[in-house]
Amino acid sequence: MSQLILFPGKERSLLRRHPWIFAGSVGRLKGKARPGDTVEVLADDGKFLARAAYSPDSQIRARVWTFNENETIDDVFFKRRIAEAVARRRNLPELKNEEGVRLLHGESDGLPGVVCDQYGDTLSLQLTSAGGEKWRKAIVNALVQATGCSRIYERSDSDVRRLEGLEPVTGWLHGEAPAGDLSIMENGVRLLVDVVGGHKTGFYLDQRENRLLTGALAAGKSVLNCFCYTGGFSLQALAGGAASVLSIDSSGPALETAKRNLALNPQLDAARAEWWEADVFTALRELRKAERKFDLIVLDPPKFAPSAAHADRAARAYKDINLLGFRLLNPGGLLFTYSCSGGIGNELFQKIIAGAALDAGVDARILRHLAAGPDHPIALAVPEGEYLKGLLCQV
Repeated sequence: MSQLILFPGKERSLLRRHPWIFAGSVGRLKGKARPGDTVEVLADDGKFLARAAYSPDSQIRARVWTFNENETIDDVFFKRRIAEAVARRRNLPELKNEEGVRLLHGESDGLPGVVCDQYGDTLSLQLTSAGGEKWRKAIVNALVQATGCSRIYERSDSDVRRLEGLEPVTGWLHGEAPAGDLSIMENGVRLLVDVVGGHKTGFYLDQRENRLLTGALAAGKSVLNCFCYTGGFSLQALAGGAASVLSIDSSGPALETAKRNLALNPQLDAARAEWWEADVFTALRELRKAERKFDLIVLDPPKFAPSAAHADRAARAYKDINLLGFRLLNPGGLLFTYSCSGGIGNELFQKIIAGAALDAGVDARILRHLAAGPDHPIALAVPEGEYLKGLLCQV
């Protein structure tokens, strides 16, 4: 096995169990290694540190599979890791009746660059690292054995793959496409899932608990859902008894799916739902001009800051929409506001929201800090994994 030998002092993050080894930490590679090959990571003095997947084209030069010198990286390793990750979800009582669950969450499950979501009998797998690419077959076999699911679709089309020198890959890895529409029941609401063409792996499972909370607080309220995508928050608000729900998104196809979702749930009052295809920033200003007011607003925008380098520009965008959101709230109104940008940390996000409230001329308080559900765990050694952050504020 080839060896990746670090510069003196560069082993500190590995000793803290952080699984990323950046190019600037690597002193030399002893032997030859292709993308995805397992290398032994050694300190400058020759001390064993980890076994990792080598990625010569990435700034993250290697991602750790194990810190255990006695653990071999082979098919049995992936079988064990994946079975453990699936079992952890199965043991969470709040997930027992959910048809949509994240089974593998990358570094948090000891599988860097490997994400898998379950939608009923279908798995959607995303491989964003050279190591995941190398072990695709072992990962697929382990998933089939651990879940018994009859089909797996690969959604390895994230831009992150290009940073690894990998081309996008999509297609059925196991089984065949379902005969009809794929859907899941989430907290009493039926929702369509598009593993082939939808965002991420087909749906935003990370907001499951936050959608449920929105519904629990929506009774009798006028609701505005911005960046609504396929209407998950909107339908939960209707299920919770909202008096009206206005949903806005710039994507016509997403809104058509949202309307189909509503039709799948005849128990919901479609007359209370209004759908706008529009740029959200423009629409919020139009609502302000029209003196519209709402009791509950959801702001769940796309990723404005993929990295810290984009934080300043993203901060302006977050402040803009939240400023408008605060101005559109009735007294006592609730604002659910989110950021899925890795480049915006919790502290900065809260400062942005505080600044927006101040400029809007409202007094607001935080009722809850919001995050992804329990099937999206965060490894204590990898705080970067906490990408989704949110606040529930009241004016």
